[in-house]
Parts: sequence; C-alpha cells; structure tokens
Amino acid sequence: MPPTTDPTVTFPPPAERGLDQDEEWCRVRVDGRDRTIRFHDYHEIYEVPGLYEQIFHDHLECRSPAEVVGLLGERLSADGTDPAELSVLDVGAGNGIVGEELRALGVSALVGADILPEAAAAAARDRPGVYDDYLACDLTALTDDERRRLRAESPNCLTTVAALGFDDMPPEAFEAAYEMVADDGWIAFNIKADFLEAEDTSGFRRLIVEMIRSGALEVCDRREYRHRLSVHRDPLDYVAVVGRKRAHGGRFRRAT
Repeated sequence: MPPTTDPTVTFPPPAERGLDQDEEWCRVRVDGRDRTIRFHDYHEIYEVPGLYEQIFHDHLECRSPAEVVGLLGERLSADGTDPAELSVLDVGAGNGIVGEELRALGVSALVGADILPEAAAAAARDRPGVYDDYLACDLTALTDDERRRLRAESPNCLTTVAALGFDDMPPEAFEAAYEMVADDGWIAFNIKADFLEAEDTSGFRRLIVEMIRSGALEVCDRREYRHRLSVHRDPLDYVAVVGRKRAHGGRFRRAT
C-alpha cells in the first residue's frame, strides 16, 4: 500500500452541486498548506502520497479497478483461461491500483503506460515491483524505443480503467494501444455510460461501434455499474467491457 502524508480533504459546498464530473474539485491540506485541486489534475494528485486513494477510494468509493479486473477474471474462468497466460498492457495505469488488482488475479507479465511522468513516479513510489516496466509516454507519438518496450512482453491483453473520455486519453491513443495487442488477445476497459450514447462528442462511441461493426472487437461481457460517487454523493454510472481482439491482421477503419 502507498505511504501517506495523511492529507486532509474537504469537498465543495452544496451550492456547487451542478458541477460536471470533469469540473469536480477538492481542497487539500498537506503539511499545513491548503491547495485546491481539480480531480482531473492528476499530476498534482499523484505528487501527494495516498491522496488519490483518499479522494477516490476512501471518500468517493471508486469501484472500477475491482469491477473491470473482476469482470475480466470471470470471463477468463468461463473460457478456461489461466490468468498466468496473460501479458497485460495497462494503459492509463496511474499509480498502479489496476496493476495491483491484475497481479492479485494472477497475471504473469505486466507493463504500464501513462502520459504523465507523475503517474510513473507514483507507481514506483506506491507499488514498487507491480509492473515489469512502466513508461511515461504519449501513445500517439511513440519513439521506436518506447514502442519496443511496450511490446517487449508480447502483450495479449489490454486494460484501461477510468482513463477513457474527457481529456484524459483521446480515441487515437486507445486505438494505438489496441493495435499492440496480439490478435485474439483480451481487451478490458470501462467508460462512462453517457459516452456510449448517440449524442456523445468524445469520439469513443463512434470508435467502439466501428470496432464492433468491423469485427475487430468481439464483446464477450458488458456490465453497467456505479463507478464512484460524485462529490455530492450522487452515483456516476460506467460500463465495463471485456472482449477479444479479432482484427486478424490489418487495421479496422474508423467511421468518419
């Protein structure tokens, strides 16, 4: 478990109930100093040991790492697949909470990736040894060395939890990670339920629909669940998806 500096966290007053999910914030007192931090300013959150867990898991009851990895585990069991056979590329890996869940499941090889250097530093600090390698990189602009390291363990599974949508990860980054996974490999991710609606403007609904339509992604399981609570204790619903990559050579074409 990560070390803590025992920060004190307070949330917005009821008068600000109309905040969208990507506008939520809290005030944090660390070592006698007050700071206001937006929830999507992850680079600031990761710099404080234990703060991510205190905000999202202790206060807001985030379930997503356990839900997504749990759904993957259920499907592997139903398929007769040993988790030890998986080599996982964990994208948007943050400070390693999902990696920890994957290791508990029995995954044998695990590489993490996140665009934030602060995330890589937090994973090394909070959960040393969970990942076989961890890259702070932009999946849409990889160097040859980064691409080699991401593929070094021959990934046959992609996980990405609480990283799709908003401005955290564009569809192009998810697509780039997807293409690194072996054909017939496992895909496990979650996304806000609203982002799968027809009026979504993030690009993820269009991408996922086209992946399924083209046969590139076979959906095996899908479950809607409560991702976490909002700052005012309202439920935020997400969808967990587990599937298989069925591209079989050649890239699918995204709808335009």
